[in-house]
Amino acid sequence: MSVEEIVANQRKFFNTHKTKDINYRIEKLKKLKEKIKEYEPAICEALKHDLGKSSTESYMAEIGMVLEDLSYIIKNVKSWSKKQYKMSPIAQFPSTSFRIPEPYGLVLVMSPWNYPFLLTMQPVVGAICAGNCVVIKPSRYSVYTANIIKKIIEEVFEPEYATLITGGSDIQQALLNSNFDYIFYTGSARVGKIVMEAAAKNLTPVTLELGGKSPVIVDQNSDVDLAAKRVVFGKLLNAGQTCVAPDYVFVHKKVKNKFVESIKKWITQFLGERPLENDEYPKMANEKQFNRIAQLIDTCDILFGGKSDKEKSKIELTIVDNKDINSPVMQEEIFGPILPIIEYTNMDEVVKYINEHNKPLALYLFTNDKKVQKRFLKDVSFGGGCINDTIIHLATSKLGFGGVGYSGMGDYHGKYSFEAFSHYKSIVKKANWLDLPMRYHPYKKINDKIIKMVMK
Repeated sequence: MSVEEIVANQRKFFNTHKTKDINYRIEKLKKLKEKIKEYEPAICEALKHDLGKSSTESYMAEIGMVLEDLSYIIKNVKSWSKKQYKMSPIAQFPSTSFRIPEPYGLVLVMSPWNYPFLLTMQPVVGAICAGNCVVIKPSRYSVYTANIIKKIIEEVFEPEYATLITGGSDIQQALLNSNFDYIFYTGSARVGKIVMEAAAKNLTPVTLELGGKSPVIVDQNSDVDLAAKRVVFGKLLNAGQTCVAPDYVFVHKKVKNKFVESIKKWITQFLGERPLENDEYPKMANEKQFNRIAQLIDTCDILFGGKSDKEKSKIELTIVDNKDINSPVMQEEIFGPILPIIEYTNMDEVVKYINEHNKPLALYLFTNDKKVQKRFLKDVSFGGGCINDTIIHLATSKLGFGGVGYSGMGDYHGKYSFEAFSHYKSIVKKANWLDLPMRYHPYKKINDKIIKMVMK
């Protein structure tokens, strides 16, 4: 079936208004949750094939987060779907004001290869819970995971309700040329621009979940060893192929040596003396990614790690001493197992550097100084982040997740997913028993003082 036929069938199905039935949506979401649990071993196996992830990491960082979001949404979506009553202004007396959420209609979800299950299913869940029909386009680089998602989708949804399309750039372009009511894209800023340009032709609203260089700041007033442990945790996830992975670390001069030694200790403790032989350590997604990271490492001053195994497509988590702020490793999002360490003495320099570059998707601040915490929250713009930890801010259904500026637009997770995929109609319901004459012509007969009294 062609893209045009798929889109037409979904449009026709949406116009039956079946997906606007909240009980129908909940029924489908419950069935989806059951199928994900049923296929958990197969999903883990697929993620192992595509990215070398262990079953523990696959559940913790992908499957479990989808199930958690599903549980939260199933429990709360009825209340989110109700009218939201608002106070009417005196000038509109007597009236009732309210907002009604409605689905956009036909949604396109485009997902990346690095978290192929999580970053496909979470937006799909959001689109479905809001009452939309969905066309899903996963990355062509995560073939095994895409196949198992396709199987799950086909067993839960009618094809005219939700369908998954595989293929390369030709299919992607055909989808972007189609007239969707909403597009949700996760991936690189480069492709994000292409998506936004295509959406603009039909004035289609978009959510863009992109990336960027997410900084870590380790202050002298921090638990340095714990900071190192949590930074290593965040960087080891998916071998650094995470949009919110710690990209580089500003560490205070007084604690730099201690921090580096702690980093080395925790890498060895987590992965052993031979990380490349550790079956729980993920691999580079493909040869292109492997070569890109290997070439970057060649430009760096290595403090720890640096070894690689091309046959296994694995590269050690490599700690580098970055004395040149303009070095190649600082020119693009690393998206792999390289962690530059940058020494600083003045926090003003750190704030200035971050603010002079593209707004990051995430920021991680390690300090026990409340003044420093307050300063970063007030003076630095970023999508989201953590104080004294990494990554975990995206692992809750009660917080929105998204970027700002070059790192994206719009957020989702939990209720924020429902809101992202809903349009809110604002309604004023006016009573008929009173019709104040002051708004009607001829205005020369109206006392302006009365209008100003009720509209000030």
